[in-house]
Amino acid sequence: MPLNTITIKPNNHRIYQCPNEKKTELLNKLINESDSEDIIVACSRDAKKIQEGLDNKEIRVLEDKEFVQDKDVKCAYLISYDMPIKDIVYIARVAKATQKAVMLLDESEQKELHAIETLLGRAIKQERIAGFEYEEKAKPKEPARKKLSKDEIKEVAKKRYEKSTQEKPKFDAKPKYDAKSKFDKPKKDDKFDKKKKAPKAKTTGKVIKVKAKKK
Repeated sequence: MPLNTITIKPNNHRIYQCPNEKKTELLNKLINESDSEDIIVACSRDAKKIQEGLDNKEIRVLEDKEFVQDKDVKCAYLISYDMPIKDIVYIARVAKATQKAVMLLDESEQKELHAIETLLGRAIKQERIAGFEYEEKAKPKEPARKKLSKDEIKEVAKKRYEKSTQEKPKFDAKPKYDAKSKFDKPKKDDKFDKKKKAPKAKTTGKVIKVKAKKK
């Protein structure tokens, strides 16, 4: 079986959100809840310091380099105390577990999780345990609004009313578009229009008939 083959079910592989300063406390809580299981704590560094903080001194705490050197090491329950230096190393950690694996993740380590999930091919379920949540960042407070007296409120309302009732400036109306105007332009003489005829002269007055006299 390849070293980086994960055999545990996805539902048994998860992340617990936990600030760095509370990790030792949460680690002891998880160990005490599963004291009958074969547990290994994995870390990238400071294995001795983590070991000293455990209530159960029989629990093994191994750094990543020890996982790489000892290919035969296995455990039922793997607890990752921190984020490994490389994403492939985390896969090698979880491959040592036969039943379940969890990781304690500080908020600052969240950005490094994407590479691991990409390599794994799925997202790892995250959970919060009461008392170990991330601290909520305080939202900036809005400046307190000055409270107005009744007289000041009346004065503000009066000014708004006067402003709204002021006569709006009148603007000169734009000249209306005259559709006929564009047809009133003088036409150019067409010198080349041979068919064009001069208008007939109009005749005025009565018509006089003249009869020739017979000789």
